[in-house]
Amino acid sequence: MPKTITIRLSDEDYNKINLSARIERRTISNFITVKVLKDIEEAYYADIIETREVQSDKYLSEKLKAGHKDAKKSRGRLVG
Repeated sequence: MPKTITIRLSDEDYNKINLSARIERRTISNFITVKVLKDIEEAYYADIIETREVQSDKYLSEKLKAGHKDAKKSRGRLVG
């Protein structure tokens, strides 16, 4: 079920978003939704090419498996 949210924008930000949405012939709601979802996808998900590169790298795969095993056993430390 669709949800309704309220956001507070400065006049300047509203005008930028409104103008951009009009240029793309979108509603403000659709414009914001499309841009936010695109940003999430780019920031949090690996693309197919990147995934295949990682999967084809045997050395990296072994290191990832070893790191995963160590993490499950609570060995090592988290570096921030």
